[in-house]
Amino acid sequence: MPIRLASHVLPLLLCLLLALATPLHAQQPTAVIAAEARLESWSDPIEALGTLRADESVTLSATVTEIVAELAFGDGEVVEAGKLLVRLADDEEQADLRVAQALRDERRNAVNRLAQLQERNLAPRGDLEDARARLRQVEAEIQGLEARLANYRLRAPFDGVTGFRNISVGSLVTPGTELVTLDKLDVMKLDFNVPEVFLSLLEPGLTLTAHSAAYPDDDFTGTIASVGARVDPVSRSVPVRAELDNPDLKLRPGMLIEVVVQRQPRETMVIPEAALIPEGNRQYVLVLHENGDYQVERRQITIGARRKGEVEVLEGLSEGQLVVAHGTERVRDGQPARLLGILDDDTSVPEILRRERDASEAES
Repeated sequence: MPIRLASHVLPLLLCLLLALATPLHAQQPTAVIAAEARLESWSDPIEALGTLRADESVTLSATVTEIVAELAFGDGEVVEAGKLLVRLADDEEQADLRVAQALRDERRNAVNRLAQLQERNLAPRGDLEDARARLRQVEAEIQGLEARLANYRLRAPFDGVTGFRNISVGSLVTPGTELVTLDKLDVMKLDFNVPEVFLSLLEPGLTLTAHSAAYPDDDFTGTIASVGARVDPVSRSVPVRAELDNPDLKLRPGMLIEVVVQRQPRETMVIPEAALIPEGNRQYVLVLHENGDYQVERRQITIGARRKGEVEVLEGLSEGQLVVAHGTERVRDGQPARLLGILDDDTSVPEILRRERDASEAES
């Protein structure tokens, strides 16, 4: 008995037969966005939290009981090594020094007279030696007075930034009174702890990147200066100290810093993570051959580490090859593709789509 089909089914069957009969090369290419496999610097990061310290830090205190005679610094002032910061009243000590200097001149003249007489055998040699001994004695007293006078003048021991001034001229200070703080801030020390499992991977010279909540848009780079000699038996972590350049003096002691240590730095092949097509334990990508119609090849690759939005390729790709980054679910192995654009640091997916839309509107 012959099978009769409804009249409205015949056109649908005809369209289906035509579609099946259409050769693959005659199909409309699928639009895709690609990315280029490229060599980039890569490292396996170790993340931690650390605290900043000044490269050099000191609190200058009084060592004598006296009145402040002069303050030669302001709050947060950048000073050079050797600059006078605080002078205490030293009138009495200066007077003692002048007395000793006068006595030195007197005894020096006596030595000179006795030396001239001794040359003419008119004075005993013993008198000359005694005069020289008395001269050395007063010279030692002068050195002691000058050393004590240094305690009345506080100078910057190194280039740095002063703290707040909390004393005034005329204040009576005693030994131990804190007069001024000074911090060397052009280089900062960054102390942080990492788990002991990374101990074998840490060594002086490794680079790191530091971030502060105070400057969210800034990256501060530095290097590990030293690794602690002991592991904390409670936290099982090892202390690490790094050094950061701070030419703009943005970083300050005590700041909390996010640290990313660049472990095992290397040059490696990198593609966007969106280009991966996982199947069990295997990873595939769709390679675009630049032969005019961008024919698609499904290829297995071997991947390494991952980071935000990117993956390391160990085997399967060469530098400069194009892989499908967006549109992997619509295109198949062996099909032609229409390349809308190539992603890079300056070109994003929305920008590529906007350019394609503008071009389509211009043609229509």
